[in-house]
Order: sequence, then structure tokens, then C-alpha cells
Amino acid sequence: MAKAQKICIIGGGVGGLALAIGLHQRGLAVEVVERDKDWKVYHVGIIVQANFIRALAELGLGDAAVAAGYPYKGARFKDAAGNTIAELPGDAQVDGLPCDLGLTRPALHEVLTQKVRELGIAVRLGVTFTAFEDKGDGVDVAFSDGTTGHYDLLIGADGNYSAVRKALWPDARPQFTGQGVWRYNVPRPADLEWSDIYIGNGQNGFNGKAGYCPLTPSEMYIFAVIEEKGNPRFAPETLAEEMRKRLAGYGGLLGEAAKAVIDPALVVYRPLEACIMPAPWYQGRVVLIGDAAHSATPHLGQGAAMAVEDAVVLAEELATRDLDEALAAFMQRRFERAKLVGTSSIQLGEWEMHPETAGDPVELTARIRAKLAEPV
Repeated sequence: MAKAQKICIIGGGVGGLALAIGLHQRGLAVEVVERDKDWKVYHVGIIVQANFIRALAELGLGDAAVAAGYPYKGARFKDAAGNTIAELPGDAQVDGLPCDLGLTRPALHEVLTQKVRELGIAVRLGVTFTAFEDKGDGVDVAFSDGTTGHYDLLIGADGNYSAVRKALWPDARPQFTGQGVWRYNVPRPADLEWSDIYIGNGQNGFNGKAGYCPLTPSEMYIFAVIEEKGNPRFAPETLAEEMRKRLAGYGGLLGEAAKAVIDPALVVYRPLEACIMPAPWYQGRVVLIGDAAHSATPHLGQGAAMAVEDAVVLAEELATRDLDEALAAFMQRRFERAKLVGTSSIQLGEWEMHPETAGDPVELTARIRAKLAEPV
């Protein structure tokens, strides 16, 4: 089978845009189809580590990502009162870039979309696919705007609720893990140089953890990952009150920062639903990447990193091998690493919901951080 020359990516999020950039830089024709006509993202914070920054650097975007966020010293674990239990400092530099970075999701989106525009990559907004058929020598795709196209490869980068995945594996659906995540942006104290994780002890009736991370010189975000029995839904006007309930009883800086959670419209809540696909993540000439293939939970801060690593590796393999060989090599390089992140993230959540039988979250987090510092 020949190399892929014309490629369509479904989904204009982190993984899809990173892949489009990588493919274009390697001389492959690519277009992105994004169903959101406004191409917007939630104003939430994300935590990224050395492997994410290194992967973006492969695309020429490492410095831009660092400039858009706030490098910090590493992760500290604290008890509910705010006393430090352990520190996991990042190495000072990896390839000249920091190891731990906080940034807002819109800031990362701007870094990626600006590069896409600069390269002149075609992005069709307000459009998605309605059907596709693998013909063996390519994929025929019908789009929601009435157009059609023929591609050597179709890539599903359309997130945790992937329509591409559903078309190929209709029984593979995200499952509720038992927890939900709450996020809210607040002012950053001038001396905060760490991301702090407070290990809860159920003192406020909610099993889980909470913490914060610097995003910019003036902003940080608070997060709470909490057991939500029965997967409840909350009225929008109650979100601030509900988040404060889950932060009640925490001391230290987190306790003070929680007082700023006042506007329900600025609270971002979502239930944690995961879907980790078995190998392979492809059928014929259709392949999944990022959350479409291996959505997990945010316990290790690796969702964006896994998507960008997928993108860098797949672009490299497609540019250097025939299509069948490229997809097989992509799976060889990505499956175990992504599975390790996914299963470890879910394990941390299980321990938070069942502290009476929990292992050591500090040891597990440190071990995974060290593993992910290795090159892909």
C-alpha cells in the first residue's frame, strides 16, 4: 500500500490541530473539519508537563505555549488543612523548556489556531461528516454541507464522544467513573510557584481531592475532583454553591481561594466519563487519536499531552512509511503509553472514592511522571 497523501481530520481540537500542523509540515495534504462554526473552547485551565511541551516543540510550538502560560516548579501534595506532605518538582529544563506549565484552554487554542492559519491549512467550520465508506484504496466521505470528498486516510480526532468511533465501534461508549470535576478561575497570589493537590479525607461529606494551578502571572484555577454518586445533574444557577460545598473544610490557600467561587456562570462542571479503546485504534483507512481513542480522567493532567503525542507520532509515521506500516507502527509506539496513563488515572480516582483501600497516590503519580519524561 502506498503512503497517504490526502488526509481528512474530523475534529479541530488539540489533537486534530496538532496533527494537521505535523502533517502539513511533512508535506502531506490535509484538511480539518470542525462542527463548531465559532471554533470556541471553554475558559478553563489545564495542567501540562514536560512530555506535552516536548511534543509541541516537535511542531515548532514549544516556546509559544510556554509564553501563553505560566511555568511552575512542580506538584505538591497537601493534607486537607494545607500542610505539605510531598513535593514532586520538575527538572529545571527539558530540551530548554520547563517541565510543568499551566495555561488556559483558550490560550492553547490560540497557539494552535494561529499556527494553522499561518500555514494556510484548510479548516471547514460548522461542518461534520454524515457518512463515510472505506473503499480499500481510500475513504469516501459525505459532509453535512452537502459536499463529498475522497481521502487516503480519515482520522477521528473528535473527542470523548467521537462520532467516528461510534460509526466503527458502536458499542464503545464512555462510561461514568463515579466522579465529576469542578473548575473555577481566580486571582493568583504573587508568590504561588507550585500546583498544589489537597488530598481529601471526606471531612465535608465528599470523597475526592482538590487543588489549584497557576495559569498566568495574575490568574490560577481551582479544581475539585469529587465522587458524584448517581451521576447527578445540577441546575446552572446552583453551580457556585455546589462547588463551595465540595471545597468546605479545606484549609491553606485553597480554603481562602474557595471564597472567590461566587459566579455560577463561571463554574465549569462535567462528569468524568472514560473510554479506553483496545488495540488497534483503526480499521482499514480510518484511525482514531486523542480522546476518541483513549479518553481518561484528569488525575495525571495528561489528556492534552496524549493527544499531541499521538499527533506527532502519527504524522512522523505517515510521512515515512506506507499506510499499513505507518498505522501499525503508530499503535506500537502509542498503545501501551496511552493505556498506562488512562488506567493509572482511573486508578487514582478509585482510590479517592475508596480511601479505606487506597494505595499511595504520591508514589503512583511520581512513577508515571518519570515514565512520561522518557521520549516517545
